[in-house]
Amino acid sequence: MKFRHEWKHEISISDMYTIRSRFSAVAYSDKNAVNGRYKIRSLYFDTPDDTALREKINGINKREKFRIRYYNEDTSFIKLEKKSKVNGLCNKVSERITAAEVKSLLNGNTDWMKDRKRALVYELYIKMKNLQLQPKTIVDYTREPFVFPAGNVRVTIDYNLRTAIACTDFLNPKCATIPAGNAPIILEVKWDEFLPDIIKTAVHLEDRRSAAFSKYAQCRIYG
Repeated sequence: MKFRHEWKHEISISDMYTIRSRFSAVAYSDKNAVNGRYKIRSLYFDTPDDTALREKINGINKREKFRIRYYNEDTSFIKLEKKSKVNGLCNKVSERITAAEVKSLLNGNTDWMKDRKRALVYELYIKMKNLQLQPKTIVDYTREPFVFPAGNVRVTIDYNLRTAIACTDFLNPKCATIPAGNAPIILEVKWDEFLPDIIKTAVHLEDRRSAAFSKYAQCRIYG
């Protein structure tokens, strides 16, 4: 299992314009972006007593969370993801799932998840049965992604964070969402073994420090 380094910074609108300008000159826009950005919709899972949320808030050193995600309202490409964090390092594994499978899951039919050949799907199935993981919160936002080959660097600017209240109808584009409180703009920097100096310079902002911000936690502000 390969882990990556990760920085998160809460930034202002003027910071966003500055970072966007710098990275337009030194890095590449992600090939999957449309006009430099894309929309993300995620559905996060948690236990009835909010284990993932509490572990994040309490800063537990070793933790994980499951989510389902698609981009730009295109439900023909959906991923199940598990994000793990250990000693401040991050790892993410994913598997493709179909809209029909997601619909079955949301309707309470999990029999299709018993296929052991689909390791991540099967792991979620086991944890839904044993830990009572269940769909909890929809998280929507806009992302501007940049990549830099050396160090396998990925820099993202995330904003317009929104959440759904009492709705986990992940596939329904009409599921109403509202702003997730006073959510900041988030700059994320991820890399493997080293972070090139040119990227360190590009992301440097005066009086900005790393922040342990969680979109999932922010979107639980209303329950």
